[in-house]
Amino acid sequence: MSSDVLAEELEVLEAIYPTELTKLSDTDVQIDAEPEDVEDGTEPLKITLKVHYTNDYPQSLPELSLDPVDTEFSDEEIDRLLQGLRDVGEDNLGMAMTFTLVSHLREQLAQLLRERIEKRNKEEQEKERLELEAARTRGTPVTVVSFNAWKAKFDKEMAQRKSVEEEEKLKASSPKEREEYRKYTTRLTGRQLFERNRHLEDEGLMEDGTVSVDASQYERTRLEEQEEDEGVTFSDSD
Repeated sequence: MSSDVLAEELEVLEAIYPTELTKLSDTDVQIDAEPEDVEDGTEPLKITLKVHYTNDYPQSLPELSLDPVDTEFSDEEIDRLLQGLRDVGEDNLGMAMTFTLVSHLREQLAQLLRERIEKRNKEEQEKERLELEAARTRGTPVTVVSFNAWKAKFDKEMAQRKSVEEEEKLKASSPKEREEYRKYTTRLTGRQLFERNRHLEDEGLMEDGTVSVDASQYERTRLEEQEEDEGVTFSDSD
């Protein structure tokens, strides 16, 4: 390896990475790398690429290692990143490759970050699904308020269903049957008729042939019968 060739490459790297690159020796450098196009609010993902240039570089790969910076990486993730770097290095043998390696590393970190975000989202969705499933299994506690709300809704639905059923029955009935049904559903009880005759003066509301009832006579007759049963009599003078 020509020292002049390496020195020229390092000079270019120092210009490209003025704050990220640290020169450890004539044959060793380290470069901090982060994902490209990181969105605001995403977790930090930073790692340091250490490069040791061999005597026959760039005809052979430099020795590469990775050190996380304030970020946790699994051994599997580190191995995957290193293998990706070696594959790119193999494709660039005979050429200055450090810049290409760093660019590829940043792309790998961006992909890793996307995978972490997707995994976290899936875990949160699964957690919500399990919580909803557990809530359905436990059931919702019944309170007076919730029961009354349910009862009102139930009664309304039943009334609507009954109304629909009655309409269907009427459609299949003859005009005479429909008229009789309406009279039946609107018929007053005996008590309602009694109160109606007692308080209403409009004779036009009564059917032909209906006899008006004198409520006062009814009350007096019932009282006299009760007194006779008890053996008590009263004179007209009383």
